[in-house]
Amino acid sequence: MTIKLVALVLLCLTTGTAVAQAQEPKVTPHMSKDLPEAPGREALMITVEHAPGGSSAIHRHNAHAFVYVLEGSVVMQLKGGQQVTLTPGQSFYEGPDDVHVVDRNASGTQPAKFLVVLIKDKGAPAVVPAQ
Repeated sequence: MTIKLVALVLLCLTTGTAVAQAQEPKVTPHMSKDLPEAPGREALMITVEHAPGGSSAIHRHNAHAFVYVLEGSVVMQLKGGQQVTLTPGQSFYEGPDDVHVVDRNASGTQPAKFLVVLIKDKGAPAVVPAQ
């Protein structure tokens, strides 16, 4: 009985860890380009993929961020703004001072993917945790 209970607890813990890890988005950088007209600035192109039910922690970009949904649907919200659900072909904008409080896949069964173009300080991180 004790062995079965320990096995069940371990199974629950490892399953919970796997689910928690699966929630983090996959971020893939595609291109970075210096902006000679704006010394010290660059454009960065990335894709973000959310697994079913996946989401991002509250964050900011300290950049102009242009989002374009490629697949699935995503729920976005900036601090002080309304939640919006976006589907393929729709876009979203975040300014340098915005805090992104909701960034999640709208589906618990289908993945979602979007393209982001960031205009930011050269070498600065693309994502910064926020509260």
